[in-house]
Amino acid sequence: MFSKLFKTNSENETEEVDLDENKIPNHIAVIMDGNGRWAQKRHLPRVAGHKQGMENVKEITKAASNLGVKVLTLYAFSTENWKRPKSEVSFLMDLPSKFFDTFVPELIENNVKVNVMGYTDQLPEKTQKAVFDAIEQTKNCTGMILNFALNYGGRAEIVTGVKKIAEKVQNNELAADEIDEETIRKSLMTASVYPYDDPDLLIRTSGEERISNFLLWQLAYSEMVFTDTFWPDYSPADLAEDISKFQQRDRRFGGLNEGDKK
Repeated sequence: MFSKLFKTNSENETEEVDLDENKIPNHIAVIMDGNGRWAQKRHLPRVAGHKQGMENVKEITKAASNLGVKVLTLYAFSTENWKRPKSEVSFLMDLPSKFFDTFVPELIENNVKVNVMGYTDQLPEKTQKAVFDAIEQTKNCTGMILNFALNYGGRAEIVTGVKKIAEKVQNNELAADEIDEETIRKSLMTASVYPYDDPDLLIRTSGEERISNFLLWQLAYSEMVFTDTFWPDYSPADLAEDISKFQQRDRRFGGLNEGDKK
């Protein structure tokens, strides 16, 4: 079954976007990039871009949920982002409380459940409270999971997972030769969104084409779409267009499709 969505192109013309409702990616991960440059283009402080970017999370969350996405993972703050100016970091740490205060009722209305992965114990207490309150308030929702990667880094995640496995081996709970991909999967932070641990589609906004220490294990066979649009300008129509690109890809997971074997 196909649904039609509409997008306005650079010439201000309306274009039709057809989506196959049976091929909606279960898990979409987004690197929300370009907030600072969006603000600078408008001669605004960088934090204005972050504020607008967080507002846009609301629109994209509802759009993804309405399309039937099961998990939407958003790279909100990386383990490397602490290197930014103190004033900017402080602003970013305040955003979750402002965001969830206004958005949790809408999340519940849309049956969206909040999940957070990352080193949340290193966040300021106020930020931790906002995050865990949102998780508690939406815990009975059974629709899409809105999964924030907050103080998250892919390499750190793998190191933490390897330590967990090593402890099990050390405590004779696991033999070394029993370690396999499933063992590693269970040790990673995305185990909390099982069975949709691995994103089907990664989207990065702002024109940059790298994964920036995000979901290093999980992106092994993800389709990737890079768009020039800055995150605060990224619309539900852009999301539909990127899903359409995903639906046109030939996913072989290292093998061959039947037609290729002849």
